[in-house]
Amino acid sequence: QVQLRESGGGSVQAGDSLRLSCVGSGRTFNNYNMGWFRQAPGKEREFLAGISWNGRTTRYGGSGKGRFIISRDNTKDTVVELEMKNLQPEDTAVYFCACARTSWAALDVDEFAYWGQGTQVIVSS
Repeated sequence: QVQLRESGGGSVQAGDSLRLSCVGSGRTFNNYNMGWFRQAPGKEREFLAGISWNGRTTRYGGSGKGRFIISRDNTKDTVVELEMKNLQPEDTAVYFCACARTSWAALDVDEFAYWGQGTQVIVSS
């Protein structure tokens, strides 16, 4: 059973930075693309960033471009991280890490099939 758990969320001021982390169990995550999504109250889940299983390819959604950086180190227990800079009130949301369904696949936003419980980020102006 694939399980993912996010951490690093919290309440911050506009302009601050946060680094989110995700740990997992149930599979060899080195073989799978990973991603970050978020969902704000009353809105649909939004793709922020994805990284290929070998770390060579990254892709960012609209809100993730420029201020967010996804990374992974397959030698560590942490599966994937998301560094977020210059946070703004509109970044307030629950942030989820996700794992792709298929190993060694091309990075595809629609391939993410496993999700963590999420970590809350609140940004005050």
